[in-house]
Amino acid sequence: MTEGHKITIEQGTVHVRVARGGEVLGESSSPLILRETGCPVRYYLPPEDVRTDLLEPSRTHTYCPFKGTASYWSLPDAQDLVWAYPEPKDEVARIKDHFCFYDTEVVEA
Repeated sequence: MTEGHKITIEQGTVHVRVARGGEVLGESSSPLILRETGCPVRYYLPPEDVRTDLLEPSRTHTYCPFKGTASYWSLPDAQDLVWAYPEPKDEVARIKDHFCFYDTEVVEA
């Protein structure tokens, strides 16, 4: 990591849900919570908590010098809605194959 840039990952116990157009795409009570300098808090959901059957792989890939190369998935009406790191850098290996959505709702108990 570069000077002043920090990423922390913790096992969350908060309940999160991702829905679009009334359809739940993901829901988890055990997301990984990633905090990164200069970025919003992100929730990475385990693959078993995501409706991957509704998602289509995208051609989009982006590179983060701290996390590695991300792959994206889309819905017919929402391009690149979700991403994951199939081969993350060692420092963030815990997020491997977990899915992260732009809009994740924290569900209050």
